[in-house]
Amino acid sequence: MISQLEKEVTLRYLRTRKNDGFLNIISIFSFIGISLGVAVLIIVMSVMNGFRSELVEKIIGFNPHAVIKIYEKPIDKNLFNNKELNILSKVFVYSNNGQAVLINKDYTKGLLLRGYLSNDFKKLSIVSSSNFFGNKKLNPDHISIGKELSFMHDINVGDKILIMSPTGIQTIIGNLPKQKTFIVDSIFDSEIADFDQNVAFINLNDLENLFDLKNSKRNLEIYLKNPKNIEIIKKKLEKIFEDYYVYTWSDLNKSLFGALKVERNVMFIILSLIIIVAAFNIISGLTILVKNKTREIAILKSIGVLNKSISKIFFMVGFLIGTAATLFGITLGVLFSIYLENIREFLSNTFNIKLFPEEIYFLSKLPSEINPNSILLIAICSIAITIIVSIYPALKASRMNTAKALKYE
Repeated sequence: MISQLEKEVTLRYLRTRKNDGFLNIISIFSFIGISLGVAVLIIVMSVMNGFRSELVEKIIGFNPHAVIKIYEKPIDKNLFNNKELNILSKVFVYSNNGQAVLINKDYTKGLLLRGYLSNDFKKLSIVSSSNFFGNKKLNPDHISIGKELSFMHDINVGDKILIMSPTGIQTIIGNLPKQKTFIVDSIFDSEIADFDQNVAFINLNDLENLFDLKNSKRNLEIYLKNPKNIEIIKKKLEKIFEDYYVYTWSDLNKSLFGALKVERNVMFIILSLIIIVAAFNIISGLTILVKNKTREIAILKSIGVLNKSISKIFFMVGFLIGTAATLFGITLGVLFSIYLENIREFLSNTFNIKLFPEEIYFLSKLPSEINPNSILLIAICSIAITIIVSIYPALKASRMNTAKALKYE
């Protein structure tokens, strides 16, 4: 419990006075340092969260959310009637894939071919997006390629390209790889250059003929209603399809998201050092405050104020500075995160510089996602650091010898 006397003395020490001089400067720098540390930490965490969310959106918009791969026996169609499966999923499509070589004019390029039936192809998110150009029905002998591949090699809708399979066909001159000419029927834009350059879609029957694959070996792609909560859903799918191999979009990009998680944690630790360094200024400020208020502390003790109350007073001074700085930093960080894209555009236009270039980060704008849990964690860490650094000066003030303090003042 805090007494009225403790409140009055604490507020008195917090007020700016001319004769405090250097002490006020330290307090101001402590406040600014903690505020900026908290604000920068929130902004960086918001950008990291936003970048991850944007990346996830693009990956799950292009790739299947979950794939059921067979071991031996074909997928049992009776499983499609499973109630839990129908709650989780909205679209089921058969597919298959294979590695091939694109041959066009004077160059060759490796491609991952993904095969779908004509009606199933229209169900994909990439086909229904505004960035898809051309025929949305994947007809036999036709191919859909990425925008980046189209630009790099000057391939347009209606052009013919040759696809060569590693599967061999026996001829009178020996075993030769299979080749087939396809007409470019459409161009997609996943907004991820790696996908657009290296993936193409063809009719599933054409793919199976090209790679000598059996119909019974087709994979089942599942597109979920809530693909972001993938770890829990994967366990449910493994129970439903217990005789088959289940992998998800998260498994395919595990190294990428693992690297992002490590980077986010490292950034949190590094930027937390700003708050720690700024908080140490509170120790300096409180220590000088104790030194400057030696006479007043001695008088308070001589009139019967307990050591515990003296500790509380100086502890609350440091605690209030740190808490106020944290709250101000949170406000600053949240506002900056909300208007981050506007600030980026303003700086780009004012100084004629290109911040966050799209060709490098494949995002048209600087992403930002404010996570309340991250803000709460940052606030707790900041206030905890403030509490820790306020303890020593508070204890030092309470242990001051009253007789000596009054003798030398």
